[in-house]
Amino acid sequence: MSEGPSVQTIIEPFKIKMVEPITLTTPEQREAILRKAAFNVFQIPAEEVIIDLLTDSGTAAMSAEQWAGMIRGDESYAGARSWFHFEQVMRDLTGIAHVLPTHQGRASERILFELIGGPGKVIPSNNHFDTTRANIEHSGARAVDLVIDEGKQPRSRHPFKGNMDVAKLEQLIAKTGATNIPVCMMTVTNNSGGGQPVSLANLREVRAICTKHGIQFFLDACRFAENAYLIKLREPGQSNRSAKEIAQEMFSLVDGATISAKKDGLVNIGGVLLMRDDALAARANNLLILTEGFVTYGGLAGRDLEAMAQGFIEVLDEHYLEYRIRSTAYLGEHLLKAGIQIVEPPGGHAIYIDAAAFCPHIPTDQFPGQALVCTLYRHAGIRAVEIGSVMFGGAAGPPAMELVRLAIPRRVYTQSHIDYVIEAAAEVFEQRARIRGLRITEAPPALRHFTAKFEEV
Repeated sequence: MSEGPSVQTIIEPFKIKMVEPITLTTPEQREAILRKAAFNVFQIPAEEVIIDLLTDSGTAAMSAEQWAGMIRGDESYAGARSWFHFEQVMRDLTGIAHVLPTHQGRASERILFELIGGPGKVIPSNNHFDTTRANIEHSGARAVDLVIDEGKQPRSRHPFKGNMDVAKLEQLIAKTGATNIPVCMMTVTNNSGGGQPVSLANLREVRAICTKHGIQFFLDACRFAENAYLIKLREPGQSNRSAKEIAQEMFSLVDGATISAKKDGLVNIGGVLLMRDDALAARANNLLILTEGFVTYGGLAGRDLEAMAQGFIEVLDEHYLEYRIRSTAYLGEHLLKAGIQIVEPPGGHAIYIDAAAFCPHIPTDQFPGQALVCTLYRHAGIRAVEIGSVMFGGAAGPPAMELVRLAIPRRVYTQSHIDYVIEAAAEVFEQRARIRGLRITEAPPALRHFTAKFEEV
């Protein structure tokens, strides 16, 4: 056989074994659906969405091995075989002794911050995501974001825009006092800041500062595998290491982690709370039993633990990670070619459109991000999510960036689906002057983006 040119196309490293139909709605139907939902896409039934990019949380397609594990699941209340399998996988990956299963990431956050938060406490992070911030504030503590300045600039091509500003961390510790900072968090990848990764160098710097001041250091590690692979691609000296080796070093630098397995765990439900501190783990175990379930199932079925264990193994397959990161970049690159400003460079799990640049005619108090989300649904049945003044605005003022996130479910959509999104977004961009702002007519005091109601201005 003669040698020809090597094939450059990166393909999905899996075959499709089962399909789910998509309902193709008309513009007239979508207009009625959007108005019935009070311009909040969280209130739209999933069957009325054509391409669902609302979130990558719990929306992955599971593998044949994961479904096989679901059948093998041991449903014993205490000490199930599935629990020991899950514990072994997590200890091998993280090196952390205390592994607490929970039903999802926010349950891990609630347990942690109920134990270490409280009035007068301050919790720094690069950027806290919505449920993390809400759980911190629910405890009475204050959440502080310390992402580097480049992380607030959509056009910056800094390779690690999720990094924490270590000078600002030192300043916060000096001002607040280390005794009032029970933990320093780091979100990997940095979801609120455009899905941007954190470098190993930055993790080591933060670790050193926390050690110096006696502060525990935790990861919000929902997307640890994507972060590890972006380190492999972007950080000097890391290209010859495996994603698993990099992930293991990331976990070696921290005292614990909260994880929603609904992201890089490749499952539809499940979470983890990891801790090294024996005394804190004992208190967490007691609270877990009170609110989630016994310590060997944590509110999950045995079959869920089996699927999680397999997912945490599969997510570090580098053929999968290469496809995952490249397919996300494909969407971002084509939006840029259409003139649509995104948070650059593309991250791991999502592309973030700069809604302020997309809709310069809409003032912040009329929620340009939410207006763009509604227009994408109205035009093409695409459901995205606002990461801006609705999600993070309020008494503290508008956030640094007004974004719309297109979160890509894992192993769900093909390139033709993404091409549809690119074409639709480009068409909306050409007609962007017609997009109207919104006002809130009804909203809860916290996490308002889930249930708020709007009307067009």
